[in-house]
Amino acid sequence: MAITSTSPGDRYRVSDHFDLAVIGAGSAGLSVTYAAARLGLRVAIIERGRMGGECLNAGCVPSKALLAAAHRSEGFTAARQRIAAAIATIAPVDSAERYRSLGAEVIQGTARFTGRQSFDVNGKAITARRIVIATGSRPKIPGFCQNIPHFTNETIWDVAELPRHLVILGGGPMAFEMADAFNALGSIVTMVGGDQLLPREDPELAAPLIAALQAGGVTFITQRAIAARPGPVLVLADGSEITGSHLLIATGRQVDAGTLNLEAAGVQQGPNGILTDSGLRCIGNKAVFAAGDVAAPQGIGPQRFTHIAGLHASIIIKRALFRLPASLPKMPPVRVVYTKPELAQVGFTQGQAGPGSKSLTWPFAENDRAIADGETTGLVKLVLDSHNRLIGAGITGPGAGEMIGLYALMLAQKTKLSALASLVLPYPTRAEAGKRAVGAHFATKIFAAGPSRLVKLLSRLP
Repeated sequence: MAITSTSPGDRYRVSDHFDLAVIGAGSAGLSVTYAAARLGLRVAIIERGRMGGECLNAGCVPSKALLAAAHRSEGFTAARQRIAAAIATIAPVDSAERYRSLGAEVIQGTARFTGRQSFDVNGKAITARRIVIATGSRPKIPGFCQNIPHFTNETIWDVAELPRHLVILGGGPMAFEMADAFNALGSIVTMVGGDQLLPREDPELAAPLIAALQAGGVTFITQRAIAARPGPVLVLADGSEITGSHLLIATGRQVDAGTLNLEAAGVQQGPNGILTDSGLRCIGNKAVFAAGDVAAPQGIGPQRFTHIAGLHASIIIKRALFRLPASLPKMPPVRVVYTKPELAQVGFTQGQAGPGSKSLTWPFAENDRAIADGETTGLVKLVLDSHNRLIGAGITGPGAGEMIGLYALMLAQKTKLSALASLVLPYPTRAEAGKRAVGAHFATKIFAAGPSRLVKLLSRLP
């Protein structure tokens, strides 16, 4: 029997059994559901909140719309309108109506496992041959902030007026993007970032970004906050206090799986998410997969990016639907901090690469396009292993997120550095910076004393 209604509180009938059931309608869940529906499988997708998940409604889309408005000096009212318009334009692609039209059952409600291949939604029993958990993550709130008014990336969009003084607790990408945006819109911004700002990024790449925001007016405090009280007021480790008009908490995210009753399914959860193998099959139950922010693959750990949720979906489609082998790469994924300037990285940083590694760099101050544009902040940095193989790349500067794709492809295809050195790129472009770094690396070998003598000898031949 098919579902005849999916609205909360309505009476509906649920199919006795599905080929695939997906819990969570964010990026990962929607991608798996789309593939299964197009293949003609009986698939259900369950969502307790809004279709599209965190990325569409409270993450990637609104934050990038806010940054775009801020960098164009459009003003706060126009920024809010831009955010609403962006979400409204993209939402139909993720809508329940679209997925119903593909043949999927869309159920609004909260899922709770009752067995290894069964769960309950709104009092109705559902069983499936394969189940995908894609319930995402939610903001992590420090205990000392839970009882005072605050905002997160999920609620900051509800602010009706531009904050006079925004205090941001956290020092990661989301904290930096919100600091950049609200500072550009006219707020006083103070970031309490803990012991290190952008701790997961290469310090050499992070430094120009931090300096640029600081020069633009953002105040950085590299201390831990240890207490808070209404105001909002943050108490720092040295006893000093920071008072603002609004408090934004951006201290990371935690898995959103508390209502699933995973024990009933035999699915194991660790401190950072649902434990899976490298192919995203859950530890303890081979019929269940986990994807997106909720997944913590063993040996890799959680990688909470929308594009990684898409990668997870593709692996699950191969494994669960086609029974093909597939697994996650162990190399750190491509990632971007969408500030001005941007910071983009893929693969290992030099700190992660360890002994024997080295780096090639080229500053945009020596790039003709950057000089012509008058925007010379930043650099390209390539990380090599002890055998001179590319194992990581990073860029700080305008358009870094668009340029990093070249290096992501090189890493995925194990492309040699010589291929980049011989690549013909348009002039003048910022993309030339990486080629120049590699060219300088090879030049030290080409123009060494030994090869120079060989060239002299060859030049004497008829």
